[in-house]
Amino acid sequence: MASISKSQGNGFRSFTKNYWTVILMEFFERGSYYGVMSVLSVYLVMNTSDGGLGFSKESVGVIKSTITPLLYLLPILSGALADRFGYRRMLMFAFSIMSTGYFLTSLFSSYSLVFMSLLLMAVGAGLFKPVIAGTISRETNENNSGLGFGIFYWSINLGAFIFPLIFIPYLKGISWSYIFIMAAIGTGWLLLLNIFVYTEPRRPESSKSLKEVLSGIVLVLKDFRFVLMIAIYSMFWILYFQMFDTVLWYLTDYVDMTPVNRVVNGLLSTFGFQGQWKFEAEHVTVINAGTIIALQLVISNIVKNKKALPTMIFGIALGTIGMAILSLSMHAWVFVAGLIIFSLGEMTAHPKFLSYVAFIAPADKKALYQGYSFLYGVIGSGVGGILGALLYVRFVDGWKRPDLLWLTFSMIGVLTIIGLLLYNKYLAPKAASR
Repeated sequence: MASISKSQGNGFRSFTKNYWTVILMEFFERGSYYGVMSVLSVYLVMNTSDGGLGFSKESVGVIKSTITPLLYLLPILSGALADRFGYRRMLMFAFSIMSTGYFLTSLFSSYSLVFMSLLLMAVGAGLFKPVIAGTISRETNENNSGLGFGIFYWSINLGAFIFPLIFIPYLKGISWSYIFIMAAIGTGWLLLLNIFVYTEPRRPESSKSLKEVLSGIVLVLKDFRFVLMIAIYSMFWILYFQMFDTVLWYLTDYVDMTPVNRVVNGLLSTFGFQGQWKFEAEHVTVINAGTIIALQLVISNIVKNKKALPTMIFGIALGTIGMAILSLSMHAWVFVAGLIIFSLGEMTAHPKFLSYVAFIAPADKKALYQGYSFLYGVIGSGVGGILGALLYVRFVDGWKRPDLLWLTFSMIGVLTIIGLLLYNKYLAPKAASR
């Protein structure tokens, strides 16, 4: 029987069992995903003698510019498929191919087979995303939806924080392939949760067919102002996706994290923990997710009454400064400072972007526009993977000038700011620009 009962309260006890089930699914799926992504680009280019696969950075850029856009593009179709065929069936399919993709990646070492395995993972993840959001929207009400989606976003960052921090350092110490096996188990066991605990939520009274979904794409793309806004904003996400590629390569090749290790181990010893903790590639994701967990509510409270577009510009400026800081020095604390400031910019800009999309969308098409607003991720990751790899090979591997790499990306950030300032002056609705 479909899960339809909801408490009319607004606290934690107001949520249904189905709600907490999908929160648990989200935590394990995102934890598995970010656990893998926190080190994937390093593993793929690492010498085979060190346990990696020895691919070229350019070829890894092609992989990343293919699989990551799928995560943002597939939800357009999978939401309609879930409404038509059922959420449980979609989750069953998504977890099956996602877990299979992770597991096969742990087995293969040839470029083509690894590429295909990661494509399976990406397709599963892309099909999974809208089902969880759709379930939450149907398992909450107007009294508790704000808190419900807040917990949802926290679960994403909590998974992105805990898995790379705890599991990845231990597993890669045994074998890099264990990281993918962990992700296969982390997503595969969700099949049991889907079969025995999850219940099909009440279907919407009307759902869109695939034909209607595709016609919606045409409708949205005719809105020049909206498309231009997405195109400009996506340039900032070219910078963001470097956190999973070029930043990891740079850390591995150039940055001596001994000063950070010394401080962290000193703090751990005061609590009775003796060990040799080391800052490595996976901790880049930990810093980003940890900063958001610690400060998102504070930042959101500070900017809650600020206009969306100027706040976006300020956030992107912060992110650009964070990227530029990386060009100043290879010192460990400079590296950490750059990551934290970039994360502050991200958490300032992105929530306001989502609210801005809702503002500029026609009153009768707000849901449609929100659905296609994620195209920033398609463009940003599609360009960012290949561009980052090419620039790294030229500036860092070739010229030994990583500072030029970060200054180039910082200039992309500056172009984003200029583009938004011009947009704000000439195209933005007056109420949004004040």
